[in-house]
Amino acid sequence: MKSLEELKVIRDRMQSQIGPRCGVGETAPEHVEGDGPEKFIMVCGGTGCHSGHSQEVMDRFEKLIKVAGKEKEYKVIQTGCQGLCAKGPIVVIHPGAVFYEEVNPDKAEVIFREHVEGGNVASKYLLREENADGTNDEDFKFYNRQTRIALRNCGMIDPENIDEYIGRGGYEALGRSLTQMSPDDVIQVVLDSGLRGRGGAGFPTGKKWKFACGNRGQVQKYVCCNADEGDPGAFMDRSILEGDPHSVLEAMAIAGYAIGADQGYIYVRAEYPIAVDRLRIAIRQAREYGLLGKNLFGTDFNFDIDLRLGAGAFVCGEETALMTSIEGNRGEPHTRPPFPAVKGLFQSPTVLNNVETYANIPEIIVKGVDWFRSMGTEGSTGTKVFALGGKVNNTGLVEVPMGTTLREVIEEIGGGVPKGKKFKAAQTGGPSGGCIPEKYYDIPIDYETLKSIGCMMGSGGMIVMDEDNCMVDIAKFFLEFTVSESCGKCAPCRIGTRRLREILDKIVSGKGTMEDLDLLEELCYHLKSNSLCALGQTAPNPVLSTLRYFRDEYEAHVKEHRCPAGVCKALLHYVIDPEKCKGCTACSRVCPVDAISGEVKKAHVIDTDKCIKCGACIEKCRFDAIKKQ
Repeated sequence: MKSLEELKVIRDRMQSQIGPRCGVGETAPEHVEGDGPEKFIMVCGGTGCHSGHSQEVMDRFEKLIKVAGKEKEYKVIQTGCQGLCAKGPIVVIHPGAVFYEEVNPDKAEVIFREHVEGGNVASKYLLREENADGTNDEDFKFYNRQTRIALRNCGMIDPENIDEYIGRGGYEALGRSLTQMSPDDVIQVVLDSGLRGRGGAGFPTGKKWKFACGNRGQVQKYVCCNADEGDPGAFMDRSILEGDPHSVLEAMAIAGYAIGADQGYIYVRAEYPIAVDRLRIAIRQAREYGLLGKNLFGTDFNFDIDLRLGAGAFVCGEETALMTSIEGNRGEPHTRPPFPAVKGLFQSPTVLNNVETYANIPEIIVKGVDWFRSMGTEGSTGTKVFALGGKVNNTGLVEVPMGTTLREVIEEIGGGVPKGKKFKAAQTGGPSGGCIPEKYYDIPIDYETLKSIGCMMGSGGMIVMDEDNCMVDIAKFFLEFTVSESCGKCAPCRIGTRRLREILDKIVSGKGTMEDLDLLEELCYHLKSNSLCALGQTAPNPVLSTLRYFRDEYEAHVKEHRCPAGVCKALLHYVIDPEKCKGCTACSRVCPVDAISGEVKKAHVIDTDKCIKCGACIEKCRFDAIKKQ
């Protein structure tokens, strides 16, 4: 690619295809007639939908189009994640942005007959978002109440076609940076935007770049991308790589220009095969177009990118461990300072950001600082992507302006807690984060506010919990994860996390004491202050936040030998309500240890000494006569 004019030629050519796809909440660009199809069947090809056989759906549509002789009219495109994972696989037909949910090959055939051939919407399979009360919402709140920057192209383009990315304005930011801006100008724009790292702690991105920009052209420098997303329930970065890989490549090239680096590395999990494949395709295409390699946009700037595959170690999400792994060594963190901006990959100055952070960069360059700062809060500008999961109706990817309240995300976009259950807490930041209780349901989600209540943004996982969740059990779940993922290099993390887990095991088994609660808290603060890296330093956060906001549940486990949520098996007792029991014998017939006795048509009883608390009796009872106490 030699000039912005060459880029514009491709963009104009693609408008006839890209224009008709502008979906919910978007304004179509100026339409330009072209030679290709102008009607599209977009099939979600993200990991979730792929596992739901979306490839078979795509194959069926392609077969039907061929048989019907509509190849010049319709084109089937496999996209990245459409966002609403709870309803996948999702199919969108353009123009018109008609969304269909939970599509399988048989449904695809009906949709084709009615919509493509018949010209009528296949209303039976239309996407209907679910509300908390079980009703359906056709107002597209899930999509319409989002503001998409990092996810702007996900679900809109074919991630394996560079022309489609260019058709959506791709690589214009790189071209402008190289031909119209100095490296310092680029850094200043990023600084002025207020963009903070979306991978965890929220360090200012522009400041990180500025630290690494000295001695341009005199020393070897590197740009790295952290795509080692390992938090339970988090899939934001993976989805961006699957749906819009070029946005990351373009941003890394811009970062390389800003600091004076000519080589980039993307560290991505090998467990993300779709993301890896699409990255490889994107890198190859960018090289073919002259957007990676030598003399980009006719300048003397050279930049290339290589992939490095991670083996699934959570600790390699920590920046020093990640770079150690790229170098071919065991992924273990090391002390800082020196920080990577001074001494990072191969002992050279290095900039490291995560996928979502990079995905914002091209839009900031093109649309400007004021545009970006118009969203979010003073200290937390722009938007944030969350992987919304757990006890919520509309699970999936959500991108909202910083400062949006937790209630808005869960109730308005997520459709609320299902089955009429009551919201209890939301875990943000994964194993490194904390639980936000109901009293902070209306809290704005930004870096400062979350920190003030003992939580953190993290990479963006958001797990919703209801009244049936035991907070002690939740803390134990996240701690078990960090125990298994500790690299073992430092004793506070290696040993301390195991001692924490042992205390929690003691509490959930009904053997805990009040002294254990004091010891638990003391040990948490020891880990925070003495662990080598952020994994150990933040590992106690789920324990500390649940102790802070749900101490009554801990005390119920210790003092009363009772689990208020009815989750901890060792503290449960199954009882039969004699008023409700009809003596049908269904429960006794499924009990694997013969713990239930009673005559036909008379109330039965459970021998608690024999009962193994498997729950088979509750599932079988038709009269709601068996309860957990």
